[in-house]
Parts: sequence; structure tokens; C-alpha cells
Amino acid sequence: MKKLVQIENVGMGFDTKQGHFVALRDISLTVREGEFVTLIGHSGCGKSTLLNLIAGLTLPTAGVLICNGREVAGPGPERAVVFQNHSLLPWLTCFDNVYLAVERVFGTKEGKPRLKTRTHEALDLVGLTHAETKYPQEISGGMKQRVGIARALAMEPKILLLDEPFGALDALTRANLQDELMRITAQTNATVVMVTHDVDEAVLLSDRVVMLTNGPAATIGEILHVDLPRPRDRLALAHDPVFLECRATLLEFLYQKQLRRAA
Repeated sequence: MKKLVQIENVGMGFDTKQGHFVALRDISLTVREGEFVTLIGHSGCGKSTLLNLIAGLTLPTAGVLICNGREVAGPGPERAVVFQNHSLLPWLTCFDNVYLAVERVFGTKEGKPRLKTRTHEALDLVGLTHAETKYPQEISGGMKQRVGIARALAMEPKILLLDEPFGALDALTRANLQDELMRITAQTNATVVMVTHDVDEAVLLSDRVVMLTNGPAATIGEILHVDLPRPRDRLALAHDPVFLECRATLLEFLYQKQLRRAA
């Protein structure tokens, strides 16, 4: 598979009133096309900081990031981000929230009929054709996140970046959206990097789970390869020995190795 994202010896520091704070150090990671990679670690370990670096929302203080053969020097349409907060514009319908992104990316080279078709297709992909004319305040939290995912996918990004996209949802809605995400990524062969705190979510969705050490100066501690065939069924995996072994590996890293190190 093609190397889509290359992170080479990346570090990130911030100047604060208390002095220079090092959030990340010596991060090296490759994400290949079609791969689902999850970043996991305790709060404050720099997961979202690393995702923001890939997105180009912030620039590293050391090292280099390359996406699709070009150095990341800022945000770009080949990298779409979905945050925990859906970030929908409340005065626009679901359709118009997605159309706004489509027009921004394709508006200079495509006519309105094609832009509208792209928008309809994206909302259909996440099962929200029936809610196109509704406003954000008229739909549930899970539906809002679906609109956010539709908006990101409508841009046809090379990589989808998810920052705890289901973290604010109830358990049942979260499970349903995890299943939807698996279906969508299988259908589109999307490349995904996701931040999560949820061990079961990480194992269920990922090809690899990148475990970050505790901050400050966090780095990659271990990388877990999840050798589970796709498509995946959460009920079938509940007693699967490979699933349980992967889950145990993550728990050991998070709640034994890292807590012991912090003590």
C-alpha cells in the first residue's frame, strides 16, 4: 500500500508563562493508504496535538510531516477533520452545511448541479437523506456527527482525521455510529486516523493502534497490529480470543505500564 502520511522525528513545544512546554517528542509514524490507525493514551499525552499536526492546524517545532508526497505546511482539502463537537452552522440545514464544504473544494471547477449531487451522495452515504432539510437543532447528537462525517467525506479527502468523534454520545448511539463508520470506510476505502480514549472502540475499528506515553514530552510507546478480518461484527468479537488479547494489551499499556511510570 502507498505511504500516505509520513511523520518523521516530529516534536511539538509551546511557550507558556511557566516556560517552554514539550508536548510531543521523536514521533515517527507511517500511515498507508486505506489503513485505519487509532491514537490512544491518557489525557494530556498529545493525541489531539498529533492529529492537529497531521491536519496542518499547527506546525511542528521539530521534524517534518508529509501527506500524499508533499510537506504539510497548513490545512488542505486532502485532509478532512471531524471533531467531537460537530461544528455545524446552526442557521444552515444539514444539506447546506455539507454543500458549503463541497462548494469550497469543487466550486471553481464544477457546476451547481454536480455540487448538489455530491452533497446528496454524501448525506445518503451516512443515511441522512431524510434529514437534508432539517436544521442542527432539529436533529439528535448522533445525527449531527453523521452530518459532520458526511461533510468531511464530501470533500473526497485523501485522509479522514477524527478527534474523538463519538466521545460526547451515549453508549448505544456511539455503538451505532461505530458500525456506520466501519461500513462507510469499507465502502469508500478511506484512510483514517482517529483519536480515542475507548479501548474497545480502538480494537473494533483499527488496523493499528498507536499507544502514546504519558505527557509531557510524550512519544510512541507501542504499536498494536489488530489482526482481525473485516467486516467485523461487535457481537461476534465479544468472545473472540484475538479481540480479547488486543484489548488486554491496550489495557496493560494504559493502566499498568503508564500508570506505574507516572507513579
